[in-house]
Amino acid sequence: MAFVRNDFGPIGGQSKAGTTPAMYVYTTTEAHTAVDASGYFNDLNDILTVGDMIIVHGATGGTRTVTMHIVVSNASGVVDVSDGTTVGAVSDSD
Repeated sequence: MAFVRNDFGPIGGQSKAGTTPAMYVYTTTEAHTAVDASGYFNDLNDILTVGDMIIVHGATGGTRTVTMHIVVSNASGVVDVSDGTTVGAVSDSD
């Protein structure tokens, strides 16, 4: 699959004042390993800056996951984010 802009949005006001990183959320049915591939977020090269954080609600083998990715580079239209740090797997045992 490919990046879907309608599934991406800012968290909070996102005024971009000073050097404070921005936070975003993205929902996808893809695994976080697909999302963290270099170039996945290229459509957002005009708004993402190094240090921005993206919380991804994804899926791995049908299990919902939540990972945090940091924008590590954005040069010549190519956006690269860090490998996902797992925040949690979305499950409920009851």
